Amino acid sequence: MNLSRLIQERRSIQLYEDRAVPVEEVKEMLEAAIWVPNHKMTEPWRFVFVHGETKKRVAEVNRKIGETGNTLEEKKAGGEKAYKKINDVPLLVMVLMEENPNQKLREEDYAATSCVIQNLSLLAWEQGIGMIWKTGAITIHPEFRSIVGVKPGERVVGMLQMGYPAKVPKARPRVEAANRITELN
Repeated sequence: MNLSRLIQERRSIQLYEDRAVPVEEVKEMLEAAIWVPNHKMTEPWRFVFVHGETKKRVAEVNRKIGETGNTLEEKKAGGEKAYKKINDVPLLVMVLMEENPNQKLREEDYAATSCVIQNLSLLAWEQGIGMIWKTGAITIHPEFRSIVGVKPGERVVGMLQMGYPAKVPKARPRVEAANRITELN
C-alpha cells in the first residue's frame, strides 16, 4: 500500500477481535517508528507493554475512575464499562516521555514523541493491527502511574490500545488542506 493511501485509510479502532497481538512484532515496528525528527536528539521516549495481570490492574483503576453517577447502579455500570474499555483490549502500550525542564525542548520532545506514535499507528495499520491513542484521567492517576512505572519527571504521552479490528469505522470528512493554507509573498 502506498503511504498516502495508508495515511488516509488508517482509523482509530475501539473494538478488537479476541486474539493476541504479537508483542515482538510491535517491538519491531517501534524500531522503525522511532526514526522521527528530534531536535537535539534527546530521544525522550520509552515504552511500557501492558498485558495479562497488569492489564487487569490497570482496568481496575479505570473502573474506579468510571464509577460515577447518582445511584449505586449507575456507578456500578459506569465502572464496569470503564473496566471493559481496558480489559477487552489485547495489548496496551504506554508511551512515556522524559520531560525536559527547558520548555522549548519539552515541546519539541512532545512533538517528536507524538510523531513516534503516529509512525507506530501507520506501521501497525499496514500489518492489519488497529490502535487508538488515548490519554485522559487514567494517565495522571497516581495508582496507574505506579502500576505502569511512570517515573518522576515523566509524562504519559499516550496509552495506545492495540488489537486486530473487530470493526473499522467509516472515515469522517476532513476539511481540505487547501482551505487551511495561507500564502505570504
